[in-house]
Amino acid sequence: MIVAAPGQLKLDESPPWGSRSIDCFEKLEQIGEGTYGQVYMARETRTGEIVALKKIRMYNEREGFPITTIREIKILKKLHHENVIQLKEIVTSPGHSFCMPGCYADANKYKGSIYMVFEYMDHDLTGLFDHPGMKLMVPQIKCYMRQLLTGLHYCHVNQVFTVTSKGSNLLIDNEGKLKLADFGLARSFSSDHNGNLTNRVRTIWYRPPELLLGTTKYGPAVDMWSVGCIFAELLLEKSILPGKNEQEQLNKIFELCGSPDEVNWPGVSKMPLYNNFKPSRPLKRRVREAFKHFDPHALELLERMLTLDPSQRISAKDALDAEYFWTDPLPCDPKSLPKYESSHEFQMRKKRQQQRQQEEIAKRQKLQLPQPHAHLPPIQQPGQVHPQMRPGPNQPPVVAGPSHHYRKPHGTPGGLNRYPQAGNPSGGFNPNHSFPPPGFGVPYPGGGGPRGGAGRGYGVDGGGANYAQGVPYGGGSGVGRGTNVMGSHGAKQYGWL
Repeated sequence: MIVAAPGQLKLDESPPWGSRSIDCFEKLEQIGEGTYGQVYMARETRTGEIVALKKIRMYNEREGFPITTIREIKILKKLHHENVIQLKEIVTSPGHSFCMPGCYADANKYKGSIYMVFEYMDHDLTGLFDHPGMKLMVPQIKCYMRQLLTGLHYCHVNQVFTVTSKGSNLLIDNEGKLKLADFGLARSFSSDHNGNLTNRVRTIWYRPPELLLGTTKYGPAVDMWSVGCIFAELLLEKSILPGKNEQEQLNKIFELCGSPDEVNWPGVSKMPLYNNFKPSRPLKRRVREAFKHFDPHALELLERMLTLDPSQRISAKDALDAEYFWTDPLPCDPKSLPKYESSHEFQMRKKRQQQRQQEEIAKRQKLQLPQPHAHLPPIQQPGQVHPQMRPGPNQPPVVAGPSHHYRKPHGTPGGLNRYPQAGNPSGGFNPNHSFPPPGFGVPYPGGGGPRGGAGRGYGVDGGGANYAQGVPYGGGSGVGRGTNVMGSHGAKQYGWL
């Protein structure tokens, strides 16, 4: 591809853009996604070169090709700088041959796709910060900031402002080179800035106050506010103005930078949304107080970037001449920066989501597993000694039966039994023996239970009754479980009474 020298406009290209098919590339992995399309890492099949493919989203376009893409291609086609992403070519994919008549809303799905081919960059700034153990030193921050301001200065000289400066749009390779990317909302401007532009641009955390107050006339100063937010984020290692909506974002700006008025920002009261969002009470500027631990030169530069009045905000050219970049420690050489595994915001966010899903799955599996009952004895295998059955003197141990580990232990020949032996040498059941033997009384005199007190051991009041007569399961007027079915006749039969 024929390119101009760095700093010059690029007006020619070879081969002609759009002449090649997407089949010339092999998609490897998705590395990004935004409002206007998906981004893939890909390999050119002929040369093996790794590139980035940005697929243009066409599904919602009824008027043809997206105007934002046309603008981005037009701007990037004329820019060539070491700190601006290089658009290499445009490729297409064939569409499907079938489309039902009348399906105009979905017709673009069958018309094929258009891809923008960019040089591949290993990281974006947001993804790099999410890398485990990542911490930038001051020389590294100065290196990245100087490259960012150099790229912006080149764009502003060529009458282009990016409007989309944020961490995920600043791409970095493993050689330490930083490049501006995503020019979908970029604008060309004239020196008078009289054109009406949309103010619904830029991620809200990096959106300057003039856009939040509804102005449609703005210029390169909007980029410098965003650079100030990124600069503070690099030094502080977190976002400084994380608003959830426009009202909260303006409140955070005013709490940090003070209330806007005609003294510190002439003309602010005429902005469309000023009366809606102006502070209810005067607020003092607190930038120096909030970042008092910053290097004095860094704080001075940040103050001039976060100026409310865009006409007084520092330019990219003047920022490059700031003392911050010319005092020790000096910016490091980009090639000396450490190399990391590829890390884009989309990839890091996807990894965090997968990690959360795995943790939730593990938590659910843990809750579903049956927990061992703390009060039950352990399962015994046949022939294994039961830990809760202690044999008597000179007696063999009681072992578990062959079918169930909770079986009632049987008496053993010559061993202890729950019934008195009374002349039965076997210790088992003797059909010729009457129980209780002569000289012994009823096992539970007075009608009480084995735990005494008229059967109160299981919380049943009253004596003698287990089942109610004439009612199978304790209904009627019987107390507890009803009347004993044997009654006194059974006691007399066995000699208990």
